[in-house]
Amino acid sequence: MKKVCITSFMLVIFSQAYAEPFKEGDPKIGKAMIEKNCISCHASQYGGDGSEIYTREYRKVKTSAGLIAQIRNCNTNLGLKWFEDEELHVASYLNKTYYKFEK
Repeated sequence: MKKVCITSFMLVIFSQAYAEPFKEGDPKIGKAMIEKNCISCHASQYGGDGSEIYTREYRKVKTSAGLIAQIRNCNTNLGLKWFEDEELHVASYLNKTYYKFEK
């Protein structure tokens, strides 16, 4: 019985995290961070406002875990020194605006 309760509890916790992968992030803060740190590079690579990097047919990011990994990659490569909560703000904005990973 104890194993069943623990398993049920864990399923509820994981399903909530899976349904809202970036709920701890603030998309408004993430948008400002992207405008300050990311747009110029993305625009130089893809033209326009740079948003094609998120919407192109062969985009690299296909999962919520992949989104976090890509944000961390950019964070490291650009020496931004963002903390994990700041990465979540960016992920929250990008997910809400472009990716829409709900599950």
